[in-house]
Amino acid sequence: MIVKAKLPLFIILLGLILLGVGLWQYVDMKVQTKTSLKHAKELVSKPLGDKQINSKEKAAPPEMGDTVGLLTIPKIKAELAIVEGTDPDDLEKGVGHYKGSYFPGDKGQIVLSGHRDTVFRKLGELEIGDSLKIKMTYGSFTYEITHTKIVKSDDTSIITLQKQEEELILTTCYPFRYVGNAPKRYIIYAKLKSS
Repeated sequence: MIVKAKLPLFIILLGLILLGVGLWQYVDMKVQTKTSLKHAKELVSKPLGDKQINSKEKAAPPEMGDTVGLLTIPKIKAELAIVEGTDPDDLEKGVGHYKGSYFPGDKGQIVLSGHRDTVFRKLGELEIGDSLKIKMTYGSFTYEITHTKIVKSDDTSIITLQKQEEELILTTCYPFRYVGNAPKRYIIYAKLKSS
C-alpha cells in the first residue's frame, strides 16, 4: 500500500526535475546565444585600419567556440553570431562554422549550421533570391539564395570544401517541426552577390 501511495509522488517529482533541467538548458542556451551575439556585433563593428585589412591572411585560425562573425538574414529579421565549430556546445552559442570550410572572401565553400528549433527556427520561410549577409572583421559579404535541397541526415555529400568559387551553404535539421532527432537536413545554397 505504501508503495502505491508513493508512486504518484515519485512520478510528479521526476516530472518536476525533468521540467527544471529542460528549463535550465533553455535559459542557458538563450544566455550563451545573447552573449555571443553581443560579442559578434562588437567584433565586426571595430573600424578597419590599413594594417588590419589584410589581417585575415596573417591571423591564426580561430579556436573551437570562438565568435568569428555575424550572420544577418533580413527577411526573417535574424542577427546571429557565427561561432567556430559545429559541436553541440558551439551550436548553443549561435550558428556554427564547419571547421575546415572556408570563410567569406576565400573563394571557396562556406558551411554554416544551426539548430532548427533555435537560431534557424524560421529558415523555411526563406525563398530563392533572398539575401544572407555576413560581416567579418575584414569586411561585409552579401549572398543570394540560389536553391534549396533536402537530404538524409547522414548525407555529407553537400560538404565538398571546393575552392573554385565562393558558395555559402546553410544547413539545419528537417522537418522543422519534428520532435526528436530529425531524419533529414535542409540545405540552402547561396552565391556571392557583393562584398
